[in-house]
Amino acid sequence: MTASPLALRRTFISALKERAQSEGGRRIGVWLLALAAIAFPLVDTNEGDIDAAANAMAFAILALGLNIVVGFAGLLDLGYAAFFAIGAYAYGILSSYQVQPEWSSFWEPFQWFGFVARNHPLSGPDLVHFTVSFWLMLPVAGLIAAFFGVLFGVPTLRLKGDYLAIVTLGFGEIVPIIARNTPYLTNGSQGLNGVNTPNLFGYAFGIKSVPFYYLGLLLAVFLIFVSVRLKDSRVGRAWMAIREDEIAAEAMGVNRTHLKLLAFAIGAGFAGMTGTFYVAKLQTATPEMFQFPVSVMVLVMVVLGGMGSVAGVIIGALSLQLLQSWFLQDLTQWVHALGSVTGIGFLERIDLVQSIELIFGVILVVMMLYRRQGIIPERRAVTALTHAQQAAMPSRGGIKGELKPIHRKSVDPSRPLLDIRGLAKSFGGIQAVKSLDLTVMPGSIVAVIGPNGSGKTTFFNLVTGLLKPSSGQVLLAGEDVTGLGPHRIVERGIARTFQNLRLFANMTVMENVLVGTHTRTKTGALGAVLRPPSVGREEEAARVRVLEVLSIFGNRLMPRVQHLARTLSYANRRRLEIARAIVSEPALLLLDEPTAGMNPTETLELTDQIRGLRDRGVTILLIEHKLNVVNEIADKVIVLDHGEKIAEGTAAEVQRNEEVLRAYLGRTATAAAAS
Repeated sequence: MTASPLALRRTFISALKERAQSEGGRRIGVWLLALAAIAFPLVDTNEGDIDAAANAMAFAILALGLNIVVGFAGLLDLGYAAFFAIGAYAYGILSSYQVQPEWSSFWEPFQWFGFVARNHPLSGPDLVHFTVSFWLMLPVAGLIAAFFGVLFGVPTLRLKGDYLAIVTLGFGEIVPIIARNTPYLTNGSQGLNGVNTPNLFGYAFGIKSVPFYYLGLLLAVFLIFVSVRLKDSRVGRAWMAIREDEIAAEAMGVNRTHLKLLAFAIGAGFAGMTGTFYVAKLQTATPEMFQFPVSVMVLVMVVLGGMGSVAGVIIGALSLQLLQSWFLQDLTQWVHALGSVTGIGFLERIDLVQSIELIFGVILVVMMLYRRQGIIPERRAVTALTHAQQAAMPSRGGIKGELKPIHRKSVDPSRPLLDIRGLAKSFGGIQAVKSLDLTVMPGSIVAVIGPNGSGKTTFFNLVTGLLKPSSGQVLLAGEDVTGLGPHRIVERGIARTFQNLRLFANMTVMENVLVGTHTRTKTGALGAVLRPPSVGREEEAARVRVLEVLSIFGNRLMPRVQHLARTLSYANRRRLEIARAIVSEPALLLLDEPTAGMNPTETLELTDQIRGLRDRGVTILLIEHKLNVVNEIADKVIVLDHGEKIAEGTAAEVQRNEEVLRAYLGRTATAAAAS
């Protein structure tokens, strides 16, 4: 006997309470760390230590930005230091004596706003001295770097994996070269000098370490807040879905190009702000400060701490930066002392600080071999299910309990919901789908069958936008959706599952299904950070909807909402993929072999649930090899062979069709049966 939806929701709420209690202890630890960070300069008054800590804050901010690109969105960026350089030079050029055009009336309005000052040299005409405020340039430099992030991302983010890494590596090398070869703007390899330090209410930071430490701490706290808000939002889930499986993410309505550019822009913005902070602190900027080793160091910080883990990235960044500035210097002195005692010349000459790149490389290799999840993994193990929760009893009878209408699309019951006209797709000389005509009426279940290689999945890919047809039309409720991107197809009311499971393996059951609500929710990056009441209401409504859909499957999925998708059984993964498609509120649901891998009992259970979806207004088009399932639920059966429709009718009619028998059994077997 299965538990009621109410009991299942209580189980979920109980799990959330346990999670909240564990997070309460974590919050106490965070507050203690914050108090320790605030008190650090008061306890350790050594200027060198405070300066090193301020530098560590800068690299922690850099790591937070790269974590959005690499950890959240899964985009390997080996040229991240380029955006660091852009932010640094943006402020450095506008707050130093490097660029000094001749004074004219053009500059007077800028003088009123305090952006420039009139410089009177001993000889020659008056010159312009740029005096743009640090506090103004901090966000502006972030925006400038974000702009270049988008500009760079538009032509390159079509690439994936190693190819993307190589292109970003090239971009990271180009920016320092440009800085070195434009001395008019950057003073070339000699670097900018005399960059203005911040001034707050008349207090000049100067060369003091303490104010820069607290400014770095404040920036780090702010960007931690932004990172956490983004991660636990509609935008963050979309990024993680792209990281896990781009094709599945787009099939759930995620515009992967837009979201990738957003990740690149925000990550670059973090780096641009850090560059402004860093150059104001050092009062200089040289091309050597932004070379490839900086990108590698920041990447190692992200990997060491735990990709996708905000807390882990902070710890990884602080650990490695302090290792470089504190511990390696002391360790070098100890090694030198050991060399003096033992008479070993090599030990007397070694400089571990200069070997930092080698040390970072060793750390990266060790982490990849023995602890890929990092110091603080993004995901933690959840409480194991009780025996009662594990012993889920099968149920028949379809969908029980209340369920709101599954789709919002207005459908004319007298006209085809899906109308396929002359659909064709060629791959070189291979005709995968040939002039296919097909109609699906609203409120029906249509099964597509055929031998392996008959073009069934290719047909699904054409309907859902994963492939563009060579010719023909796809009409949904009279609207031409031919060739639209997958995310736009989902918006219009078509959702699907895949023949080979495409779940977001390292996301929880709840997060997987929440990704399916992407097209029915609207929160953007700014809303995710600010969290106005409307965003809270939207998120709560999405979670309630997810629980309603999960309740379709009884206690198969509900007790596991906080479990990672990769930990589920095969049958439950199938159920999860169907739930993820249903929550997008489709008028037409495409199921690609939904009962594959299920035992007979599980197959009967899912068959009833599919029928229950049809009864609630969802039209279903499915590919299925289990003919007993087709016989039981299909209102119409369409048979494909070599991309062509060879039969159409009821299950009984197509099973008597000679063309169908020939396709499944072969010509010889059919002739023998006839004789």
